[in-house]
Amino acid sequence: MSSIDDSTQTCAVVVAGREEFRILLRGLLRLHHFRVAGEAEGATQALELIREQRPTLLVVDVDIADGNAEVVIAQARALAPGLRVILVAPASQRPELGTAPNQRPDVLLIRPFLLRQFAEAVLRSGPGDLGGRPGE
Repeated sequence: MSSIDDSTQTCAVVVAGREEFRILLRGLLRLHHFRVAGEAEGATQALELIREQRPTLLVVDVDIADGNAEVVIAQARALAPGLRVILVAPASQRPELGTAPNQRPDVLLIRPFLLRQFAEAVLRSGPGDLGGRPGE
């Protein structure tokens, strides 16, 4: 276990349909001193975790096992007001973001992304897009 006191860390939940991507996101969050409270492959598991853990950060991939990312974002924000949300999507599948503010992520992180871009996404406070192929 980490020597960092868990109470000083930001708590995160990871949602992705593919296990290897959940593992990658969990590792990157831990690298940046986030406590990962749980991982889910779909909307149902994610919302249960958010209800139980009350995270401050949600990292959700567009490819989830059940439901869709926009619904997860809206319902998660209803359960945990003030929740920061990072939506991860491949460049080839750039999502149409809803017009309702509660369905929009704080950051859209486009794969492939650089470690620096991931760090900016988890540490930034304002909305925006990050990632994509260098030069895009």
